[in-house]
Amino acid sequence: MKIDSHQHYWKVDRGDYHWMSPAAGVLYRDYLPADLRPLLRQHGIDKTVVVQAAQTVAETDFLLKLAAEDDSIAGVVGWLDLEAEDFTELFERYRQHAKFVGMRPMLQDIAEDDWIMKPQVLKSLQLIAEADFPFDLLVHSRHLPYMLRALGAVPRLRAVVDHIAKPEIRTGTLEPWKSLMAEVARNANVYCKLSGMITEADHKHWSVDDLRPYVEHVMQCFGVDRVMFGSDWPVCLLAGSYGQVVSALREILAPVMNEDTERKIFGENAGRFYGIKE
Repeated sequence: MKIDSHQHYWKVDRGDYHWMSPAAGVLYRDYLPADLRPLLRQHGIDKTVVVQAAQTVAETDFLLKLAAEDDSIAGVVGWLDLEAEDFTELFERYRQHAKFVGMRPMLQDIAEDDWIMKPQVLKSLQLIAEADFPFDLLVHSRHLPYMLRALGAVPRLRAVVDHIAKPEIRTGTLEPWKSLMAEVARNANVYCKLSGMITEADHKHWSVDDLRPYVEHVMQCFGVDRVMFGSDWPVCLLAGSYGQVVSALREILAPVMNEDTERKIFGENAGRFYGIKE
């Protein structure tokens, strides 16, 4: 089973996407399963993990409804308020949904870079870890020191770094991202998504070689068993097509690609991380 571990759906008129405006360009329209289905067929992708794009429980409900109606959605990574006093009850309720497979706060959009270290957030993370529930980390390089502290405080947290932590691919900057990601990878229960890279490069002039040192470093640090393909569609459309995302990753991974590697990166690892069954 081939799995796209990271994509989004939204309806503009739902109105809770804090980033949504005409300035978002190609993203300022509805994106729903019917739009992605032809691309999944074209690239042989069987299932997807749809990830939250608004910091509301209402959007989590919207995505779970889509997942109930569309078999191509293997699971939803939703949003719940980690600072809520009733987080325990909320978490237990949403865990009853078969397709609620993960949770993500939008750390990149929170004013405090060290938000993840708040006592109430750490308490919620501890509960998530005790339940062995998957957790997505949407961060930039500047968040990694705080993320490392949180992982140290909650060592059992099963987490995945989205978009390889959004390094500054546009400028070709490697440090401190490179060193920090090597530290992150020492946590054996932390994975990394090979996703969201072309939108961190120059949208109009990126090349495979721009992405290569970042992908190669992630592969070296995390290994073939803890990385997973994600398209980040439709956000990727800011810089390229679904097909370009797939072909760029395949070109970079060509030296290590074989039947075993293909199976793991394009499905098995995501299935194991999120508990997705065929």
